[in-house]
Amino acid sequence: MTLAIDVHDLVKRYGTRTVVDRFSLSLERGRICGFLGPNGSGKTTTLRMICGLLTPDGGGGTCLGYDLVRDREEIKRQTGYMTQRFGLYEDLTIRENLEFVARVYGLDRLKDRIDRSLERLALTTRQGQLAGSLSGGWKQRLALAACVLHEPKLLLLDEPTAGVDPKARRAFWDEIHAYAADGITVLVSTHYMDEAERCHEIAYIAYGALMARGTAHDIIRQSGLSAFIASGAGADRLAAKLREAPGVSAAAAFGTTLHVCGPDRAALERAIAPWRGDPGIAWEEAEPTLEDIFIHLMGRAQDNAPGG
Repeated sequence: MTLAIDVHDLVKRYGTRTVVDRFSLSLERGRICGFLGPNGSGKTTTLRMICGLLTPDGGGGTCLGYDLVRDREEIKRQTGYMTQRFGLYEDLTIRENLEFVARVYGLDRLKDRIDRSLERLALTTRQGQLAGSLSGGWKQRLALAACVLHEPKLLLLDEPTAGVDPKARRAFWDEIHAYAADGITVLVSTHYMDEAERCHEIAYIAYGALMARGTAHDIIRQSGLSAFIASGAGADRLAAKLREAPGVSAAAAFGTTLHVCGPDRAALERAIAPWRGDPGIAWEEAEPTLEDIFIHLMGRAQDNAPGG
């Protein structure tokens, strides 16, 4: 096993607030790890420590075999980091943006690198288009093309598909898997559960602390949650009544059905018991979803914001 990321007990503080609290992560080369958590949970700060943009206040480890603190410049040279917001020049064309990035990196074979990146991400026919005129999905393709120009060994993608339509998201994820197949390691933050399920493994962080780690299957199996689905006339309208019931951690309507879950099976069954005798509503046990689990974990996490 060759680890691309091997960090332990990372800490980052801003004033009296601990934004990242003893975070540890090991990730093999060529793997895709989904990085999940609520807004303000420390995901972006962690990504920036891993790629050398921020120095941790505590902890350490290695990234691509280099020391996280001493070898920050070498780590940055071998990492592609895609920020949440589009960071290229909107008044330059696609090709001009890539030429600018290539020159900043001081890359050789400039034309060849740009041509290959344009072709791989299906941008060749659009290369003369101004970046500011692109839709969200095409902007993300351009940002990814810029990230891989210098042939990095590690990609850190911070919510890369936020606001992108489903077709463009799927195409983007196909590219992520293609890069992983080439041996590039990917750490990607996302709020989309379907994207989390496309990752080889998942790390869930809430308010600076790692709360779950493993494959989607492992996290579901180890969650300890029980779940039921109710279907029939009016089943979806029970969500509001059950949401605050003892033993229920989440109750959500999906179309005309209701999905309800909780950490204590007996308490959950007591919560739904008043409606199990309704002949118009059918109840069946189900597997909890990743969304169920993450909502449950958020309920257990302690907000580290001032006054939280």
